[in-house]
Formats: sequence, structure tokens, C-alpha cells
Amino acid sequence: MTFPTITVASVGRFLGHVLFYIVALAGFLWTLGAMSVHLSGTVLYATIAGLAIAVIIAVALRFRARRMGWLGLAAIAAIIGIWYQGITPALDRDWAFDVAHGVGAQVDGELVTLSNVRNFTWKNASQADQLWETRTVDLNKLQTVDMLTSVWDSPDIAHILISFGFADDQRVVFSVETRKESHEDFNLKGGFFRQFELVLIAATEEDIIKLRTNHRQEDVRLYPVKLNTEQRRDLFMSYVDLAQNMQSKAVFYNTVTANCTTTVYGLAQVIKPDMNLDWRLLLSGHLPSYVDALGGFDGDIPIEQRVQHASITEKTGSSDGDDFSIAIRRATTSP
Repeated sequence: MTFPTITVASVGRFLGHVLFYIVALAGFLWTLGAMSVHLSGTVLYATIAGLAIAVIIAVALRFRARRMGWLGLAAIAAIIGIWYQGITPALDRDWAFDVAHGVGAQVDGELVTLSNVRNFTWKNASQADQLWETRTVDLNKLQTVDMLTSVWDSPDIAHILISFGFADDQRVVFSVETRKESHEDFNLKGGFFRQFELVLIAATEEDIIKLRTNHRQEDVRLYPVKLNTEQRRDLFMSYVDLAQNMQSKAVFYNTVTANCTTTVYGLAQVIKPDMNLDWRLLLSGHLPSYVDALGGFDGDIPIEQRVQHASITEKTGSSDGDDFSIAIRRATTSP
């Protein structure tokens, strides 16, 4: 029996075929996902049929000449790219009531005036008495920074909020969130394919934290962060800069690249500007252990104990009104 001779050229041709089909399949599946978010009904089905025909033609061209197959895929990618880049974010949609306004910021020396600070009184997880306020804070009075993690499903993924405390008892919480329209519900696929915009919310603790602890029953944990005066100011001003940028330029939310990881990177860079990349920066549920490793917390206690003491959800269920901020901090020091 004679076996075919294996040469470098034959191996290269085989790997080229494999790469071609992987690229074609991956591109088809990615485009299918994007189309299913932005198209519907007859238009969706007709477009998918057209896409399938175009890919089949590219595969047929591959059998005639390898380069023609690649050129066919490139032409398909160019057409899809033009369509996808035409999907642009906006600032003026019919937004859901809780993200109707992103925070605005104006700086006058040491005073920062924040507009559209959310101060809702929530009746349940989906209804609230709405109040948007304007507040002025003095950077000279900025005393504390707290990081909060809020887990609603997988413990590996947490929403990150940063609360700033001032000497005059004001507290402002910043949260980078998905900006849904009034008819939309969040979904992971839409988060990958430009369905939602991004918004920076500033809110009171009685609003944005209590919503998560008392009404959504999420696993919320509060960690006081050890920062000096300059670091606290730098972190606060990073949110001011973000607010100003997002007031004039709409940005898409992305499940991986543009979400509350903005908060994660901002916090980590203030603590340690020369930080190394770490998997915990993406799997934000594990962020406290990373901040602890950077020396971002006071005290020398095991991280497991720190995480346990940070829990506030079950200990603040009955907290009301002006006592809420005091109660959630008392909870983190109680056994």
C-alpha cells in the first residue's frame, strides 16, 4: 500500500483550508447574532438567507482558487462592516425611567456641581417615586471612598459601585450602567451587539444601594478603600471627566469591553498606576481579593474574613431613610 507523501506544502494547504472554514463559520455566527438583535420578521429571514448564499458562493470560489475564496469572504465582511458601523449610539431615546438622565458635572475651583443626581424612593424593584437633584460638593471635604460589589446571579460577576463621602455628610454613588429604552429588557446578546447605550448614574445611597439590598435582594458587600487625599480626589475627578464626556458623546454598552469594568480599571489604576493585568479585573466578583492584594484595604485580616464582614444585604433589610448610610457601615463591623 502506498501512502501519500506529506510535505510542508500539503500541510500548509490543509491548514489554510481549516483556517478558511473556521473564519467563514465564525463570521457567519457572529453576523447571525448581530442581525438577530437589530433585524426582525421578514427582513431578518431574508437577510440571513442572503448571507448564507453569499458564504456558499465564497466557499465555491475557494474550490476554484484559494485567493478567490478569501476575497469573497473579505467582500462579505466589508458589506457587513459598513452595515454594523452604521448602527450608532444616541443620547435622545425614550429611556427607561431609572436611566433617563446621566449625571452632568461642572467644576468651579474646589466645588463640583453635579446635575441629575438620582434620589428615588423605591416602592419595589420596578417602581419608585422619582426625584432628580442638583448637588454641589466640595473636594476639600472629600473624606472616604467605599467600593461596593453587587451580585445578582453568578458570584464571579458583580456590579461595581463607588461611593464618595464628604465631611458635610453628603454621599454620592457613581455607577456605570446599561442604558435601556423604556420597552427594553437587558439581555447578554444585546449587550454584545450594540443594543444598549452606556450611562453614568450618580445617586444617593438610599436610592441606588437600597434598591439592591432591600428590593432586588442582591448580595451586596461594602469595602472601605484606603486612599490618601490625592488619590480620593483623582478617583472622583475621573468620574467627573467621564460624566462630561458622556454628556456630549453617546457610547455603546458592551458586555465585555464597555461596562462597569470602567469602574474597576479606574479604581485599580488610582491605587496602583503600574498594576499588572489580572483575571480578577474582568471577573469582578473577585475584585475585592485583587484590591486587597494591592494594599487597598485597611487592616491585616484574611480576605475570606473581610469578604464575610463586608456583607450588608441581610443586615440592613429594615433600614429606612437617613439612617441607611449609617446602618450599612455598622453592618460591616458587626459579627
